[in-house]
Amino acid sequence: MPEAFLANLRRVIPLNHFEKVNRTFSSPKPTTFRVNLLKTNGPSVKEQLDPLGLKIENVLWYKDAFILRKGEQKELEKTKLYEKGEIYIQGLSSMIPPLVVGPQPGEKVLDLAAAPGSKTTQLAVIMKNKGTILANDENAVRLEKLKANLEKQGVINVALLPPDDGGLVWKDRFETFDRVLLDAPCSSEGRFRVDIPSTFGYWKEDTNRKMAKIQRRLFKSAFLALKPGGTLVYSTCTFSPLENEAVLDWALQTYGAALEVENLAIPLPLHTRGLSAWDDLHFSSPVQKSARILPTADIEGFFVAKLRKTKSVPPPVNEWA
Repeated sequence: MPEAFLANLRRVIPLNHFEKVNRTFSSPKPTTFRVNLLKTNGPSVKEQLDPLGLKIENVLWYKDAFILRKGEQKELEKTKLYEKGEIYIQGLSSMIPPLVVGPQPGEKVLDLAAAPGSKTTQLAVIMKNKGTILANDENAVRLEKLKANLEKQGVINVALLPPDDGGLVWKDRFETFDRVLLDAPCSSEGRFRVDIPSTFGYWKEDTNRKMAKIQRRLFKSAFLALKPGGTLVYSTCTFSPLENEAVLDWALQTYGAALEVENLAIPLPLHTRGLSAWDDLHFSSPVQKSARILPTADIEGFFVAKLRKTKSVPPPVNEWA
């Protein structure tokens, strides 16, 4: 993998975890899935899989998630459970942001960069199909996949926006939503695999800075669309502080007293807190309330932060580029 990436990683990951983390890039993760509580429950799923020789293990920090310990994903995909949308195959780290969002039935929720829908459908399940989720993505093909996933999972409380990058979603929906999930486009460093060069072949030393520019634009839209008192969850599947802590620090500097970082009050897998500095950047102390999920044999690397909009702000006079 790129030497510059590994050099950065050594500075991000605590020394006592680095070798274990580095080894995770050399092997595939097991198949993991989430039970669709709109259609079934965990005990019923296990009861149907056992006779097929498919053995599953509970995830300690999320009771509705399971790891396939015996059997192949293709076997799982042939089951009636999968065909009926009673389960959703999803990476464990991907399940964390909706749990942090914690939407309530009846609320209005915005899911930016939503396709192909793993987190959108999870939000709908948590909300028991009550309330409204507005989902956005810039890719028309991925939006079609999202639509298909919604139908298969029995989700009825999601409306889809036409394809766009999400940067101007706020303009017709200023301070509209109770909660916003921004699982931002990123450099995807948490998904690098040594044996699959295409997973990191695009990565350059300036990739993180380019992605951070996109992330800040989407963050503006997410913040402006959020009601005062509302919750905003920012997440990425990358390690880079430029795309994580630096984006949070920029937001805190930009919006001042109108935005604060909250503690993550849910169980999390192995993680570290946000960094206080990177190169010549020094981050404000609330940034350290964020969490960087460390990759293991079962889970990919991830980053998540929970924020609250403390008061209303005037809409921008001019549209930014």
